[in-house]
Amino acid sequence: MTADEARSQLDAHLVETLAWHFSEETGCPFWLDWMASAGWDPRQEVRSFDDIAKFDHFQDDWLRDEKNERFVPKGMGGRPFNVFETGGTTGLPKQRVGWDDYKGDYEMFSDTLSDEHFPRGANWIMVGPTGPRRLRLAVEHLAQHRGGSCYHIDLDPRWVKKLIKRGQFDEVERYQKHVVDQAVAIIKHRDIGCMFATPKLLEGIGERISIPGAGIRGVFCGGTTMTPQSVRFWVEEVLEGKALLVPTYGNTLMGLAASRPLDATYSVTYYAPQPRAALRIVNPDDTAKTVPYGEFGRVELTTLTKEFFMPRFLERDEAVRRQPIEKYPWDGVGDVRPFGAMENTVVEGVY
Repeated sequence: MTADEARSQLDAHLVETLAWHFSEETGCPFWLDWMASAGWDPRQEVRSFDDIAKFDHFQDDWLRDEKNERFVPKGMGGRPFNVFETGGTTGLPKQRVGWDDYKGDYEMFSDTLSDEHFPRGANWIMVGPTGPRRLRLAVEHLAQHRGGSCYHIDLDPRWVKKLIKRGQFDEVERYQKHVVDQAVAIIKHRDIGCMFATPKLLEGIGERISIPGAGIRGVFCGGTTMTPQSVRFWVEEVLEGKALLVPTYGNTLMGLAASRPLDATYSVTYYAPQPRAALRIVNPDDTAKTVPYGEFGRVELTTLTKEFFMPRFLERDEAVRRQPIEKYPWDGVGDVRPFGAMENTVVEGVY
């Protein structure tokens, strides 16, 4: 696919998505009420992704304050929905309704994995946030889609963040050890070939056992900050150069962005799962503009599925705008870190 073909695909998908969410027959109460209040019809005025700037930024408080039923499209036929949460260290977390998006997202991601390092039929272990988070179901679906089963551990990252904010670092260490103990016990006593883990938990497991020595051939790793120095350490020391590390960038609102293969720089670049979601790296002081290639800017996310439409959401991340590549002929996001990380202390907990 060329860059022009990818852009045409994104434009057509955007028009189709708007037709669904802003129709009386298939749309959701939130967007139908928004259209009546805004006084303009996106189906008429938004004809390409360049026109997405006609929307203001989607506000995360809408996902806290609005009843979830207001985001349910009539076109879903009254099917019961899943409720997935993100954030929520204090107060009500952001919530997103969903049905099958997580399955589609992770089936797309599965197509990017090599059978050599993520063998078909292999069992997985998921060492990451559980409870109401989409990731728990998504990784299990990924394992089953590839013909295996998935083992899980219990993990509440909100509790870890509260401990850190209170300065109870000894309790943080105990809790992390508790999580790693669970993971190591499963890896030692069950036939596990693939793993999802956050970076800190991956390191903790690697301190206790040889991960490739235990039979794990591929690790899909999701977190926030992945510096080249850290990535090199995980590849060469934690995974001993024997198991493949596949970094990913994703969340409940976007889905999953795959990374290009690591090179000698160990710098990680992700590419959004277009056309289901699109990322822009924007100037924080003028978000209508993207930053030049090679410069840091704030990550702006637009999600475009029949289940969920979310235009121009400003993530709490910043990244370098990277050039398209042959496999992903659209902009990439590189060296992702929390927004304002260079000026502020950011609590990342078990990530």
